[in-house]
Amino acid sequence: MYEHSSTHPADSTTPTDHTAAAGGPAEHRRSPFRRAVVRRVLPAVAAAGLGVTGFAGLAHGTPAGPSVGATKLTRDTATTATTVSARTTGAGSVRQAAAGFPTWGTRWVVHATADTGSPAVGMINKTAPGQDRITADYQVDTGRKVCEGSACSTFMAHLTGPVTGFLSVVAVDIPQDRLPGVPVQGGGGQPQPGGSRQEMLNRAATWLTANNGSQVPYSQAKVWKDGYRQDCSGYASMALGLPTPGTNTVGLATDRSITRPIALGELMPGDLLIDAAGDNNNRHVVIFEKWNNEAHSSYTAYEQRGGHGTDHRTLTYGLPGGDAEFKPYRPVTFDD
Repeated sequence: MYEHSSTHPADSTTPTDHTAAAGGPAEHRRSPFRRAVVRRVLPAVAAAGLGVTGFAGLAHGTPAGPSVGATKLTRDTATTATTVSARTTGAGSVRQAAAGFPTWGTRWVVHATADTGSPAVGMINKTAPGQDRITADYQVDTGRKVCEGSACSTFMAHLTGPVTGFLSVVAVDIPQDRLPGVPVQGGGGQPQPGGSRQEMLNRAATWLTANNGSQVPYSQAKVWKDGYRQDCSGYASMALGLPTPGTNTVGLATDRSITRPIALGELMPGDLLIDAAGDNNNRHVVIFEKWNNEAHSSYTAYEQRGGHGTDHRTLTYGLPGGDAEFKPYRPVTFDD
């Protein structure tokens, strides 16, 4: 069973979030020092007796309580980066680094994907400012700015703790608009303009070890922690950065805003081979990585397959002597 065409509605019970709605006019960039002052003083103000409402007002730039200049800066905001694992897959060694950062404020929503409009999967600092520290292994430039007071960023961090999901970088107590020392990857819950083929393959590789070091299990009914359906088309949608929970195999093959047909000999890394015929029990899609030889008699691909989950292996789908139902397609985001 390869494919399921149904989708899952977004969670309609997302808690109140301190992250502002994306979009709006660009703001004048304050100095890093000023930004650090704003982030550090707010928890102290809240601890001094302001309720959450007053605290949120100050966070969004409304004067409340003691002035920023009258507050001493005492918090240590140094980051601690540690390598947590190095796993070997069919693609070679994949190093996953996690860095720890202090947070600030209360009721920061952790989202399913790198999109502040995606469903909430958890919350940090529920009751006390700076109560939680987060660890992050990569960050995504969403291209959509979120601001808190004078602090603005388009980046969201992928958290490995205390909750797994995506958090706006403005929730972190650092003066920068992105996390220092943490790799930037394409993807998340929204398409990334200008995203490269390698970024797509990098996203595909994350599911090989996303399940506590193992592959994401296959399911036509469930969605993974990042909000994408755990079947083949949900997996390809994740790699492409399409909106969650992902389109189905027929959509990947027929929606010309997503792909266009190409010749077999044109296949390049990140292109798709799709069997869109039949029903959800026999449709399938795989992500082409590379030819295995000059004769083009086989190739290496990423796929999400029934009975196994995420895989990275040699295939012949769509080749002479292989399954002829598979046709090659190029994601239009690559524009080549």
